[in-house]
Amino acid sequence: MFSAKGLTANDLTVLSGAHTIGQGECRLFRTRIYNETNIDPNFATLRKTTCPLSGGDTNLAPLDTLTPTTFDNNYYKDLVAKKGLFHSDQVLFNNGSQDSLVTSYSTNSATFLNDFAAAMIKLSRISPLTGTNGEIRKNCRLVN
Repeated sequence: MFSAKGLTANDLTVLSGAHTIGQGECRLFRTRIYNETNIDPNFATLRKTTCPLSGGDTNLAPLDTLTPTTFDNNYYKDLVAKKGLFHSDQVLFNNGSQDSLVTSYSTNSATFLNDFAAAMIKLSRISPLTGTNGEIRKNCRLVN
């Protein structure tokens, strides 16, 4: 889907850095903390305190463990430390093609910020579907 819009794997990796701000609901990361092996055990234990095996679906956890309200490169530091909250985040650093880029962003804030700005400009040039072909949502989680 990204490539059909002219975006690359590197664009996806840098745009995922937006997860340096925000929180995730337990129901969205429960499988990761209870079943996955590419996770820091202490991080998983900490997350389990607010995300039980059943229930607590809407309990929240920060996407960035160090500075969850600051736009910075700590999201990538978390990935290198195997503390990605979502499976979709941690796969960016899991012995794959994006490992070197994630490592670079984790150690070089300026590179991340510059690449993020460039990818956002690229993303802004994608024309959204409107009219009967699609909609621009007022709330991303809800159909208008």
